[in-house]
Amino acid sequence: MAVSGSSARSTLIVQLSPTRNAKLSFTVQLILTLFWLAWAAMLLFSADRTYEQSYLYYAFFGLAVIFFFYVILQNTSIFGVQSYIEVTPQYIVQKFGVFRTKHIIQIPDIAAVHITPLALRVTLKDGDQVYLDLKQVRKKRDLNRIKHKIRDLSEAHQFELTDNVGNNV
Repeated sequence: MAVSGSSARSTLIVQLSPTRNAKLSFTVQLILTLFWLAWAAMLLFSADRTYEQSYLYYAFFGLAVIFFFYVILQNTSIFGVQSYIEVTPQYIVQKFGVFRTKHIIQIPDIAAVHITPLALRVTLKDGDQVYLDLKQVRKKRDLNRIKHKIRDLSEAHQFELTDNVGNNV
């Protein structure tokens, strides 16, 4: 679906780095997965063919391959951007990976936004609060672009905006 008119320039998509909040870094996940693959391959190709349960070696190897692709999908952009924050004139979307749901906030539903150094706290008109974590934004420039875009939307849609000190912006 193509974006038409002036909204094409007003859409901001910023890629996130999912490994910044992972319990194990991408490098550790990759090393462990490659070790698992090597071990499974060694078991599979060195197995005695008369052994009745050799299908378990195939299953172990298959699971290792599936997990390898999962780690690659979640942590790299080989298959496209999977983790991102998108800010448009109509909505804000935060997605944390391939197998995770999108968090969508409609701009007309926003009553207030509080900007902190690494987060946005959005208060909706119905009183609900949504916390958008910005710790995974890769570059400081992208972080500033998101905050600037939110400030522009605040002026256009007349919702309250405060910064981390508590002053009105």
